[in-house]
Amino acid sequence: MLVRLIGGLLLVASVLLLGLYWAVCSLAKPPAPLEVIPCLLKLIPATLGFFVLVRAKSIAEWVSNLLDD
Repeated sequence: MLVRLIGGLLLVASVLLLGLYWAVCSLAKPPAPLEVIPCLLKLIPATLGFFVLVRAKSIAEWVSNLLDD
């Protein structure tokens, strides 16, 4: 459950980062255009979050085995 929570939090953090970036660009005087590279950099946590959610069971087993030893 903790692994899934971390994956979900990575997704939420990425959405919040993109929203903040959009707000900063749109509220600037004059409004600044959104750029591709900063958007892609802010999507890295989302990519990690999807990976963690897809592989949650194997990651949880791996962490469990590490803590058991």
